[in-house]
Amino acid sequence: MQRGFQTTVTRPQTGIAVQTNSVIRNTYILLSLTLLFSAVMAGVSMVTNAPPMGFGMLIGYFGLLYLTAFLRNSVWGIAAIFAFTGFMGYTLGPLLNMIMSSYTNGAQLVMTAFGLTGIIFMGLSAYALTTRKDFSYMIGFLFAAGMLAFVASLVAVFLHIPMLYLGMCALFVLIASGMILFQTSQIIHGGERNYIMATISLYVSIYNLFVSLLQLLALFAGRRD
Repeated sequence: MQRGFQTTVTRPQTGIAVQTNSVIRNTYILLSLTLLFSAVMAGVSMVTNAPPMGFGMLIGYFGLLYLTAFLRNSVWGIAAIFAFTGFMGYTLGPLLNMIMSSYTNGAQLVMTAFGLTGIIFMGLSAYALTTRKDFSYMIGFLFAAGMLAFVASLVAVFLHIPMLYLGMCALFVLIASGMILFQTSQIIHGGERNYIMATISLYVSIYNLFVSLLQLLALFAGRRD
């Protein structure tokens, strides 16, 4: 009787563990592929000297994000997430070209931001995966901080307040880092069972982390002609 009881408890736990490991594996495989595709599209954008999209970027971002979420449970969700990440990579081209042309050490700034982004992401992911801590308590703070940073960054751009913009870049680095911990925790503890949505969440955090680090590096370490 005791063995039978143990079996009924262990099997569901084993099934949950297998499902969680599957989501983690599929998420990181898809994330690697989308990051690579995004980098290719950024290169295309740089070579063709694509102009900044302005508000068109926001329309494309939210439109493709909604499309991916809508198709997340079908095979078309894969196509949608590649469309989203490819578009986001393409929008990086103008920023990268601006950094490369405005600063004599532009290439170094880009590579440094890229390296720091990779180190931060891998370090935070490894910490969440190995400790298996639940970071769901962070969601309220991250949401409020994200809304504040988004609004303040728009104010800084339109009113040309460099110090406010600098502060928002630093805040976005912290928010993106917190989101990586939160999103990885969600995958581990069953809060996110769809690897397409898990991938797109981590991709957005990595994108914001890279852009914010690049802008901070340009402001503090950029050398102009």
